Amino acid sequence: MRPSPRVRIRRIGRDDPHAERREALAAVTPYLALVRAPIYPAAPSAPSPEIVVATYNVHRWTSVTTRRGPDPERAHFVISELGADVIALQEAVRPFAGEDPLVRLADRLRLHIAYVTTRIHRHGELGNAILSRWPIVGASLLDLSFSRMERRTAVAVQLASDAGPLSLVATHLALVDRTRHRQVRHLLDHPQLQGPVILLGDMNAWRAGDRATRALEAELPSPAEIDWPATFPAARPVLALDRIYARGAKLIEVRAHQTPAARRASDHLPVVARIKLL
Repeated sequence: MRPSPRVRIRRIGRDDPHAERREALAAVTPYLALVRAPIYPAAPSAPSPEIVVATYNVHRWTSVTTRRGPDPERAHFVISELGADVIALQEAVRPFAGEDPLVRLADRLRLHIAYVTTRIHRHGELGNAILSRWPIVGASLLDLSFSRMERRTAVAVQLASDAGPLSLVATHLALVDRTRHRQVRHLLDHPQLQGPVILLGDMNAWRAGDRATRALEAELPSPAEIDWPATFPAARPVLALDRIYARGAKLIEVRAHQTPAARRASDHLPVVARIKLL
């Protein structure tokens, strides 16, 4: 008679000190997790007629050139190179233990921050963020989880400008075109997004002419001279996944930030744009 095999029973929580917290947060995800001013904010002011914005998928703070795990300092250095007034981040992780790299970054650069948790990652909360040189006067979550396979969100903030409120939306859209098109329509038709709107993020526009991209181009058209720069994969980019669109404002220049540090810090390159508020 053959001996019966050993059965390994996994007791949830025995080796995971954050199991209960992870389970509790997963039950209420997605949610608006953080709206915060820096410890030492800059002198209050309003956005000028021309601003610089950027979007960056930080790949869970994981460098493509190391296997040592998350290394936020690499991405922090790249973000400090951008010189942007507003920065949208995707796949930003706020860990369950230790110092929060997102808060540390905002305090270093004296930026205001709004963050939406999209899902619970094994290392912490994973989501989208907007960092702004100017105070955030309103922040909200837009739930874009139209597929059972993927949880997706956007974080929307309002800034006060001399011309009135300015809305900025940071998102990370789905991989499937049908779902991505529904997400785009939800964003474009959302009643909270009034006045000038800047949409930033990883649009996952990996196929030319898909329905989602056509909808964005139709309602948030970019000037004919603007070519979307390739941003993925960072070492040798071939796909223009990361984009910046504007409504009620004009894109003047769009470029990929292609420094040696940016090619190592994430699998995406940041995109930077100059925008004129109308």
